[in-house]
Amino acid sequence: MPRHFLTGDELTGESLARLLDRALELKTDRRASDALAGISVALAFEKPSTRTRVSFEVGVTELGGTPVVLRADETQLSRGEPPRDFAQVLSRYVGAIGLRTGPHAVLDELAAHSAVPVFNMLSAEHHPCQALADLLTLKERFGSLEGLRLAYVGDGNNVARSLMLLGEKAGVEVAVATPAALAPEPVGAAALTTDAAEAAAGAHAVYTDVWFSMGDEDAIGKRELLAPYRLDEELLGAAREDAVALHCLPAHVGEEISEGVLYGERSAVWDQAENRLHVQKALLEWLVSG
Repeated sequence: MPRHFLTGDELTGESLARLLDRALELKTDRRASDALAGISVALAFEKPSTRTRVSFEVGVTELGGTPVVLRADETQLSRGEPPRDFAQVLSRYVGAIGLRTGPHAVLDELAAHSAVPVFNMLSAEHHPCQALADLLTLKERFGSLEGLRLAYVGDGNNVARSLMLLGEKAGVEVAVATPAALAPEPVGAAALTTDAAEAAAGAHAVYTDVWFSMGDEDAIGKRELLAPYRLDEELLGAAREDAVALHCLPAHVGEEISEGVLYGERSAVWDQAENRLHVQKALLEWLVSG
């Protein structure tokens, strides 16, 4: 059976730690591995992307492989082809398949019928590659992940779920602050609250994401609900003096994050974006080695 990476639950705490260590090695020497030599990797995008597309395309290339990028208008998935059929055909062409999609069930079906590894580049329920990059960024900043506190504030979305799941595996205490109407289902030992300052208290990092995902509308007054959860100087001040600000981008300055925090000295956002490349290369190595 091929290895897959759909939610992050496929990793143990030990394998996650090894993957992050390997990502740091690959960051030091970007040409240290040719794990994908002679292998083509399909990168299928049903949802638009900047960082995910570029980081995976560059990462596959740096590992010696060939990225095959498929936009939504270039596959039959958008015209109703069953993921089962898509998987059975593509896995006869390529050595791994990445998908950025909407319903997570599409990824589950794809993986169930693929003869090669399938990895999640984003779904409505999970964004595990982003969480890996977030953990790598914290490891760089603080030396170790064990015992760190990460506060996530804003919409209880796929990023929040992935941080709760993978954060616990890494030994990170995760606190999620959202309006009650937007709260995610609890995962593991993560703390859920409606108080942003409470979540940020004592945190090593304060994290936020856009209030509206692609295609979202303000049908339930999300903007008004989320206004108290803006990551600004006051909220960051509730965290530790050495705390960093995180955002998975793209950012809407003045909405979920202030300009001073995003571009300020305590922002780790740009390292976080770069680390998508390095941690995804380590992930691809792990997938094809299985």
